[in-house]
Amino acid sequence: MKTFFVSAAIALLFVAAPSRQASAQAAAPARQQAARREKNEQHPRIHAAIKELQEAKAELQAAPHDFGGHRADAVVAVDKAIEQLRLALQYDKK
Repeated sequence: MKTFFVSAAIALLFVAAPSRQASAQAAAPARQQAARREKNEQHPRIHAAIKELQEAKAELQAAPHDFGGHRADAVVAVDKAIEQLRLALQYDKK
């Protein structure tokens, strides 16, 4: 069951990530800032995944439908995925 929730959260991440688009003019400076952050930040992809999952959760909660009855389980799965990623980051600091 836990594997299902984590798999669902990861699937949501891949669905939500392509739906976000930035303007072409803002993309270049944003990439430069992200590159600078990646040099100074440990595990930038994990931090980015947490942010994407938080945004996917907000989108799920704001949706006008329940995704065929799967919304509540997906929100729980996203919460668990975020929790596990944060725990992984905390463990890495030890």
